[in-house]
Amino acid sequence: MNAVPSPALGRLSRRSLLAAALVAAPTALTAPALATPAHASARRTPTATRPLLLGTYTSAEGGGTGIGTAAYDTATGAITSGPVIAGVENPSYLALHPSGATVYAVAEQDAGAVTAVALAPDGTYDVLGTRPTGGSGPTHLSVHPSGRWLLSANYTSGSVAVHPIAADGSLGERTDLVTHSSPPPGPGQNGPHAHQIVTSPDGGHVLAVDLGTDTVYTYRLDESAGTLTEVSRAALAPGSGPRHLTFHPGGRSAYLACELDNTTVVCAYDPGSGTLTPGAGQSTGSETGYPAQLVVTGDGSYAYLANRGPNSLTRYAVEDGGAALRLLDTVPAGGDWPRQLALSPDSSLLFAANQRSSTVTAFRVGSDGSLTPAGEPLPAPVAVCVLPLA
Repeated sequence: MNAVPSPALGRLSRRSLLAAALVAAPTALTAPALATPAHASARRTPTATRPLLLGTYTSAEGGGTGIGTAAYDTATGAITSGPVIAGVENPSYLALHPSGATVYAVAEQDAGAVTAVALAPDGTYDVLGTRPTGGSGPTHLSVHPSGRWLLSANYTSGSVAVHPIAADGSLGERTDLVTHSSPPPGPGQNGPHAHQIVTSPDGGHVLAVDLGTDTVYTYRLDESAGTLTEVSRAALAPGSGPRHLTFHPGGRSAYLACELDNTTVVCAYDPGSGTLTPGAGQSTGSETGYPAQLVVTGDGSYAYLANRGPNSLTRYAVEDGGAALRLLDTVPAGGDWPRQLALSPDSSLLFAANQRSSTVTAFRVGSDGSLTPAGEPLPAPVAVCVLPLA
């Protein structure tokens, strides 16, 4: 893999026009919100185009050269490609600041790093700088709801990091690094592998999903010092390989995609204590496969799972106020190895980033949660992340 650039202490003054992808975007980029879903058809978002950002591996054969850009039609789902935000190494996962003015990317490589990119309303951008994560192979990052802290998960080294976010969106020096030293690695694992870090919907706790230790760790973030204190752990089935946690909008249930035993796990969540209580693993709708990620519609009615291997998308009905998932069906993902899913801000469209076919596919979400292919797949080099903007 390519070596990460030296941490930048200020702006790199690297600027490029994104007009081809962002020309029809609103005058200010805002964070995706839990807006009215597509199945409330009378209140659909008016037809318009909105921007997409695309993650890739710049060090992979056939990979991209930075963060890709595109635009999608909110009515048809048709996607058109745009220019590349250059100067960002291996941006395999992307997260937007709550203000919508800055996007953050991991640099998934041996010398793990995170990069901040300012997005201007006129479609231009500034790479604000890169900071090391203190670990290797970061696969996920998220912004704390306060907008003041960036959280990242180092897969290879099994650690999670915290960076402060300045008023202009740039990143400061790391304030904490926590390595998952216990429990011992699960069956077939050589150590901890932190795959995701996310804040609970109420903002009270930070949860880190570790595939190597079959554990979800709950932390409390000190919002003054930027440090993490562990408050509880949730043990998953040995060898299950939990990969990605998605909360129901109600905030008291969450869903885990378990990569190694091909299951989905419904978890109860207590906002007061931060305790996550996993249920039994249930079917993904495919006998074999490597589940990647779940997403939930804004109204909490349906959940979708990406299945690598079978290359399918599973549809679940969300029941009992979020406490249960009922398997409905699976549909082809339209590409090879769907690595990541994202819903449009109004939940009317679902996007899949297909790593091995280097495509992004779009689906219209019906009133019954059904998925219908929308438009032609977008060619996107080693597509591993898609981030629709409002």
